[in-house]
Amino acid sequence: MTSPLPVDADALREEVKIKYREVATKPDREYHFHTGRSLASRLGYDSAMVDMLPDAAVESFAGVANPFRIRRLKAGDKVVDAGSGAGFDCFIASAQVGSEGYVVGVDMLPEMLEKSGGTAAKLGLKSVEFREGLLEDLPVEDDWADVVISNGAFNLCADKKSVFTEVWRVLRPGGRLQFGDIANGNPVPESAIRDIDLWTA
Repeated sequence: MTSPLPVDADALREEVKIKYREVATKPDREYHFHTGRSLASRLGYDSAMVDMLPDAAVESFAGVANPFRIRRLKAGDKVVDAGSGAGFDCFIASAQVGSEGYVVGVDMLPEMLEKSGGTAAKLGLKSVEFREGLLEDLPVEDDWADVVISNGAFNLCADKKSVFTEVWRVLRPGGRLQFGDIANGNPVPESAIRDIDLWTA
């Protein structure tokens, strides 16, 4: 028997969509989190690589860490970005895996997918693809990925068991997960856990 989720997953998903739809369409607004080039610099991304990317690839970036600091991707790797947003980490991944590799970004927001797909087309990237989907049901075949990356997306999902089950499903045997996220080691009051507004704040 599975334990009940801390919040309604569908309601949380709708709140997340509202917040990140704004990040996609109004990147110049101020948010309660950092975004864009200044954030990428703060998180230690290669400045030369970031500087080469157009504004559309960077301005809606809202990650919490740098998953590439764990380990650089290898040429030829097949990569899934779980919660790819406007595609920033996918474009960094593409540069590392080269033309022999392939990167699939998965996001649930049409606004983010339109932005990421448009940027990939402008950059002429043939080995980067964006697919609409949920982290709890990744639109990727079994055992496909050498690496799954994610940046600040797992914490926004109520059903983390399903999310990680999907990650293990799409990873090939011996594949690896590289992700950055928000974690809390202190007890959280039940009332706070059930407050959807606090999940997105």
